[in-house]
Amino acid sequence: MSEQNHEPPLIHLAIIMDGNGRWAKKRGLKRYEGHRQGTKVAKKIVEECRKLNIKYLTLYTFSKENWKRPKDEVRFLFDLLVNFLNKEYKSLVEQSIRLNILGNYSQLPFAARKAVEFTIEKTRHCKEMVLNLALNYSGREEIIEACKGIIRQGISPEDLDEDIFKDFLYTKGQPDPDLIIRTSGELRLSNYLLFQSAYSELYFTPVLWPDFNEQELHKALEDYSKRHRRFGGI
Repeated sequence: MSEQNHEPPLIHLAIIMDGNGRWAKKRGLKRYEGHRQGTKVAKKIVEECRKLNIKYLTLYTFSKENWKRPKDEVRFLFDLLVNFLNKEYKSLVEQSIRLNILGNYSQLPFAARKAVEFTIEKTRHCKEMVLNLALNYSGREEIIEACKGIIRQGISPEDLDEDIFKDFLYTKGQPDPDLIIRTSGELRLSNYLLFQSAYSELYFTPVLWPDFNEQELHKALEDYSKRHRRFGGI
């Protein structure tokens, strides 16, 4: 793919960043090192997407199910998040990237919650790109919470349609993902953007997330550019 003449034919890219643990195990390292390297890759991919004028980038950062992992690993993941946000929020502002959270981040550890709130506030005015971090996220829970919100608002079944329903999702006001990339060779969505992904194109790669570089991103975008999206039509 030539960066010179390529204009990504998508607005919203979502990525399931998978394979940090396997990457570390293959190298005889602790899982922590895989997560550390994965964070470095995330930074590069965010910057590359910004250069490519992708308007929305959603990264599956921490799912509801991830709480089942060992406590030390969970603690390390949130320490990485805090360090990343504290270090990179100025860069996000310089690139005009606004941070948005998908999920209930009020349940995060105190330091992580404060770092998230601080970065959201610092980047609130940024307009060129939205970086969604799916944190403490569950696609099924998102749908259930949307239903609860609709009931609380007293919206009648006759008035309810897709547009109204979307206004109660974490992605309110955002287009659905055009493309969802999953690394590490797994072939499933893992409770990720279940409502929003109805017509998303899917791209699976065996590349482990810490090895997913800018060239791999361009390979996925090249594959996407050759597809014909019909949305149920002919």
